[in-house]
Amino acid sequence: MKRIVLAASFLLTACSSSDRIVIGSKNFTEQVILGELFAQQIERRTGLEVDRRLNLGGTLVCHQAIVAGQIDIYPEYTGTGLTAILGAQPMNDSNQVYEKVKTDYAARFAVDWTEPLGFNNTFAIIVRAGDAAKFNLRTISDSAPLTRDWTAGFGYEFMERSDGYRGLSQAYNLQFPDEPRVMDLGLTYRALADGQVDFIAGDSTAGLIESLGLFALEDDKSYFPPYDAAPVIRHEIVLKHPEVREALRELGGKISEPAMRRLNYAVDGERRDVAQVVSEFLDATFGK
Repeated sequence: MKRIVLAASFLLTACSSSDRIVIGSKNFTEQVILGELFAQQIERRTGLEVDRRLNLGGTLVCHQAIVAGQIDIYPEYTGTGLTAILGAQPMNDSNQVYEKVKTDYAARFAVDWTEPLGFNNTFAIIVRAGDAAKFNLRTISDSAPLTRDWTAGFGYEFMERSDGYRGLSQAYNLQFPDEPRVMDLGLTYRALADGQVDFIAGDSTAGLIESLGLFALEDDKSYFPPYDAAPVIRHEIVLKHPEVREALRELGGKISEPAMRRLNYAVDGERRDVAQVVSEFLDATFGK
């Protein structure tokens, strides 16, 4: 947690300009892609100048930044807002979660949730495809007896949040012999593929799952809440620049889960430039 606080303190030394729209993102591929998507969409639709402050850090860094007015917009997930920011108990109904975060963010933080983008990036519990085939694994419950001999690897945030490791372990009676290895989320996929760990919590839309020969287990107890992705924006910007709000509205429902996996794979798997990948997506979606 100290790492998060220090990063936030560093970020907050810079101020958002009233003449520019400042886009932030968390520090993994999908977030950087979505931040770039918001930036290009606003540039195309409004002509306003956009500052990109992408790859900032975890959830709390971005949340503190938008509340303090250091960034104006960033991509967030409803389940993350519900549990990690609002501290509420997980709920399984997507509409209820969205309405809860929309209402509470507006009242507590003067931050608006716009229309969901169209995909749910829930946590995915992932193992190697070879292990899934060898042990006939389909669900997280199937894997629980094997955890006595496995090493887990999780991102920093997953270890801390209320819908993360502790609750998952209790829900599924996971019994790892040692505490999980803690590493950057983006490194967990290759650590699993390389045999450094045996069990990770990744993103269901990660393009690396298929390309690295991994397998996502079914959350058969519905432990994780929905994580519908959406832009969040400071209410002050909505009032000052309604055209920015309209530009974001156009993105609502435009990205399916398969489409998000393809975007992630284009960057992570094919090593393509984020800006070019996003530009091609917007051209295909709205026309040049």
